[in-house]
Amino acid sequence: MVMTRVHGVERVERAGRGGPWGAAGVFTAVAFVAAGALGAVQPATGVPAEVVQLTQFGPAAGVGAVALYRWRRTRELLRGGGGREGRGRGRGGGRAAALLGSAVLIVALTVIAYGAFRGGVGFTPPGALHHPFVLIAAAQLVGACGEEIGWRCFLQPLLRTRFGTIISSVLVGSAWGAWHVPVFAQAPAYAAGFLVATVAMSVVLGVALDGTGGPHRLLLAGGFHTLVNLGLLLFMDEESGAVTPMLCFGLSCLVVALAWAARSASAPAPALVPAPAPKPARAAEPVPASEAGSAPTTLHGT
Repeated sequence: MVMTRVHGVERVERAGRGGPWGAAGVFTAVAFVAAGALGAVQPATGVPAEVVQLTQFGPAAGVGAVALYRWRRTRELLRGGGGREGRGRGRGGGRAAALLGSAVLIVALTVIAYGAFRGGVGFTPPGALHHPFVLIAAAQLVGACGEEIGWRCFLQPLLRTRFGTIISSVLVGSAWGAWHVPVFAQAPAYAAGFLVATVAMSVVLGVALDGTGGPHRLLLAGGFHTLVNLGLLLFMDEESGAVTPMLCFGLSCLVVALAWAARSASAPAPALVPAPAPKPARAAEPVPASEAGSAPTTLHGT
């Protein structure tokens, strides 16, 4: 079912033929395959992984694949045609500040937790990186948007036509986590912490962005993603395969996600009403006898 908003009230409409599953399956399959192919060719391109990982553009390829045969529906989803339209509009500045602040909070909680456990946290000064930090930050934003146009701007609104905010966010977060295939070559605890992080961050993004669309949604999701990546780059060593920083990261994401979920649960839900049924055809009004022509001499069909 698709929920649309009319005169301040949401109405429920039937989703497109086949529901969201066919498009979701094509998107996910292409996102996995394209990411693997891009990761394989990255060494030959000379693009440093510290700057941007080409695998991040796999989800964008998935969106493109679906658009080849469902262009109109894809365009609607990217514009914000799924979910609860209008919910949260009018508070875009507060939404952006809360979402981007949540990314900073996740990094801060991770650093605090890891520091408490280890007795200290390392810090990599931006000048100590192998490439200019401004270049890394800009490339990270582009790469994050390459991911988020798929996960948050396409798949999330697509599943939102069938499920509520939290359930659709958990489904997207699970697919997002599984898409990071190399993670599963690490220790089970590391992979578990990473999956908790992706699902939790997906809930944060799903709740914060519900009812938005277009470039605004993409930039907010990409900005959140970028801030988290840059924070981990400067403060943590989770990509080394160390379990403790990843567990701290996952738990920090979970804490923030629970706060957003509680906020979503406490928000008043808009009224849902069934879509109006088609109006029956109006019967022809009787013609005054003075205006009627001569009566037919034969009654056809009798």
